[in-house]
Amino acid sequence: MKKLFFFLVILFGCETKNDSLPNVILVLVDDLGYNDVGFNGSNDIRTPNIDMLSHNGVTFTNGYVSYPVCSPSRAGIITGRYQDKFGYGLNILYTPKDPKMGLPLSEYTLADLFKSKNYITSAIGKWHLGAHESLRPLNRGFDEFFGFLTGGHRYFPEEWTLEDETKVKSQGDAYRTKLLRNDQRVEENEYLTDALSREAIDFIDRNNDNPFFIYLAYNAPHGPLQATKKYLDRYDYIKDKRRKTYAAMVSSVDDGVGGIIDKLKQHNILDNTIIYFLSDNGGSKFNSSNNYPLKGFKGELYEGGLKVPFVMHWPAKIKPNTVFEKPVISLDIFATIKSVINPSLELKNPLHGKNLMPYISGKNNDAPHDYLFWRNNGHQPPQEDGTRPRYITWALRTLDHKLLIRRNDSMFFDLENDISESINIKDSLSESFNFLNSKIKEWNESNLDPIFLGLKDNKLYNKLNPDRFK
Repeated sequence: MKKLFFFLVILFGCETKNDSLPNVILVLVDDLGYNDVGFNGSNDIRTPNIDMLSHNGVTFTNGYVSYPVCSPSRAGIITGRYQDKFGYGLNILYTPKDPKMGLPLSEYTLADLFKSKNYITSAIGKWHLGAHESLRPLNRGFDEFFGFLTGGHRYFPEEWTLEDETKVKSQGDAYRTKLLRNDQRVEENEYLTDALSREAIDFIDRNNDNPFFIYLAYNAPHGPLQATKKYLDRYDYIKDKRRKTYAAMVSSVDDGVGGIIDKLKQHNILDNTIIYFLSDNGGSKFNSSNNYPLKGFKGELYEGGLKVPFVMHWPAKIKPNTVFEKPVISLDIFATIKSVINPSLELKNPLHGKNLMPYISGKNNDAPHDYLFWRNNGHQPPQEDGTRPRYITWALRTLDHKLLIRRNDSMFFDLENDISESINIKDSLSESFNFLNSKIKEWNESNLDPIFLGLKDNKLYNKLNPDRFK
């Protein structure tokens, strides 16, 4: 009888742990090219640990982000909403005194969602959603923060010479600030990517008995291109110096992902941990990335600016080697997680993503989205007074086609047969073109113009705010 009781305790104890709320780790990399991971065909950069997530999870071959540059894309991910619906249509400036430069306080975040179910939450790495005190991670649902606030950072700790915001005198200076642990600047001696991975692994060690959420936002492989000898030595066969350094930076991320996987295995929680891996936008033309076979780069509404490596790993619920080919978007992450951890929660603001679990499992064979939309609030060349007038470009994706509207031309592509967007079929499908153009106009009716000046308005912002760094 005692043996039976002991067996039942073990049995039900295991079931309770396996059936509990899943842990969630969102691994977000910066400016990674579509073809710069093994599971998308890279032939010069090795990513065995990231590939493992793909092989044992679901790979979204048509996975998109909601904006082709960093900060608006992140605003979409962390809210599950098209960022233009709340006026987040530009890459933000580093302005620690400005409470409007960042994610509006009216927006509910992924971290807020997890706190509704008493998760322990941590933001690690690049924030880039506002540097003002009210906009920082600890005020947006996170229990812990380790990282930096600006849109990029230098990688070698000996270059982190600025103690705090009072020492920052320009936009670029923020790349040299010491890292923050919660609200305190700290000394650090590890290569940036390694330090971020270390912090994620430590967080798992400390919280493996609680449901947790880690928002792990690596800076790599965003410029500046900097890597340690440890990673550079792996790519002696790459002769182009920039490409070699870029590959080394991607490799450092892959090592970090491997360390996280090992730690989850050690605590027997890998199967019930959801791991997302994606880039915030397409590869940049300035960091030696490779978006093949896609056209375009970061900042553009061609596929190369919007389509990213995108994986979801959850062994408890997702069959290995699942490939999902219908279009999905980063906004779906919020909706999917909500359906898993707190489906009955009423939200003030409507979500624009879809719960992907029925589609991944095959219970629903329809496309998750009839349409995906993009609005790019670009800039014209600077005028004499330093201002850069905006121009807007638009894009819409259906299951098979893509409409792209720019200042002086419009394009219509058959993505099913022309993934590289090389043939404009606008004239042969004018009726479809006009219909989809009307859909863009309809979607835009509830969009807001940007509520703040953007990165390319740096000179104008300084002129309007002369005490920005004083």
